[in-house]
Amino acid sequence: MKQINTYLHKKILVLGLAKSGVTAAALLHKLGAFVTVNDKKPLSENPEAQGLLEQGIKVICGEHPVELLDEGFELIVKNPGIPYQNPIIEGALEKGIPVLTEVELAYQISEAPFIGITGTNGKTTTTTLIFEMLKEGKKRPLIAGNIGTVASGVAEEATLENNIVIELSSFQLMGIETFKPKIAIITNLYDAHLDYHGTRAEYIKAKANITKNQTAEDYFIFNADQQEVREIAEHSQAAGIPFSTKLALKEGAYINEGWICFNDEKVMLVDDIALPGVHNLENILSAMAAAKLTGVSNEAIQEVLRTFTGVKHRLQYVTEIAERKFYNDSKATNILATIPALQAFKNPIILLAGGLDRGNEFDELIPYLKNVKALITFGQTSSKIERVGVEAGIKQINTVDNVEKAVPVAFQYSEPGDVILLSPACASWDQYKSFEVRGDIFIEAVHKLK
Repeated sequence: MKQINTYLHKKILVLGLAKSGVTAAALLHKLGAFVTVNDKKPLSENPEAQGLLEQGIKVICGEHPVELLDEGFELIVKNPGIPYQNPIIEGALEKGIPVLTEVELAYQISEAPFIGITGTNGKTTTTTLIFEMLKEGKKRPLIAGNIGTVASGVAEEATLENNIVIELSSFQLMGIETFKPKIAIITNLYDAHLDYHGTRAEYIKAKANITKNQTAEDYFIFNADQQEVREIAEHSQAAGIPFSTKLALKEGAYINEGWICFNDEKVMLVDDIALPGVHNLENILSAMAAAKLTGVSNEAIQEVLRTFTGVKHRLQYVTEIAERKFYNDSKATNILATIPALQAFKNPIILLAGGLDRGNEFDELIPYLKNVKALITFGQTSSKIERVGVEAGIKQINTVDNVEKAVPVAFQYSEPGDVILLSPACASWDQYKSFEVRGDIFIEAVHKLK
């Protein structure tokens, strides 16, 4: 960890706890700042805040009082999930008080370079692929951000011999000042988090922050198939490395004659890649580009791509039973995420779908249900998804109480060679605490079939 004096004797407010807030508060305290932590959860129900109190850090819990701004803070480090419409944040910005996220702190203390990944879809898979490729290539990677340990905690332990591979959300990227990854990646851009950002333009602006501080010595890997991402690349000072699943590029990462290629070099046959789905080729190409730029050998890249079958709950291969393959895509909490899962397979699909009713219909799925031979629905949206299945011409449709009961019913409808796919197109909160819980229940139910 770099020893910096940036925050020595400065009054700093850490707004919102969770893992990132706890780590940031402890780090700032270690760096000599006068830290105050403010969290909405009452102190009696807040073991994280109690732990910080024991370290000698001032803690205010139970509400976010605007009067805190009268205490003369020089900086606010906020939890990424707290919106900028929060009265304390609005007041701070009016007073000219900088508002950062802990990713900025991580960058300031890190001895290791960063490989930063953002985008709407594919961040977690791309981050994991890069980490695995660098690990296979003996590059001593560390993983951080939404997928791993809190970034500033990882940065404390990192050395010059490491590479920090970090998944970054638009929320985190809004709160950076000097953060500059050696390699930045934007996987793709679609409408997302507009309730937080207000407009698509603001969302894209936040994502573009990943490259705003890069220089000509850095690399920006970008999706050349998307106009908005190309425009970000045009304004970046970094060396642009395009990737495309549609075009045989002259440079960058692309597919040509059944091979994934980097610049003029054929790296691996697409047919030898274990990870299913056309959409995953974007993740694979961008990850390969990052690995090649870091000096990873083709052999190491090939080994990972031959064996990596997906991140848990993201089109994750579970097992094969009686010649039926099971896939857990519980992370598909909206229609946009389920569509590429349906496109990933040529074999007949038994689809398990349903969950929280957010008021939308599911007609967008109809063109992608041609390969679905049976549909098992559950949760609040059962009737809506059943209607769509009927309109798509699916002959075998069954509604059950939950995911656990859906699995044996799906197996009954299946035949050798079929794919049984959990890709709900809905959030889980009508029945389950999280999509992870839903996915774990699916996996457990699958193994009970053996």
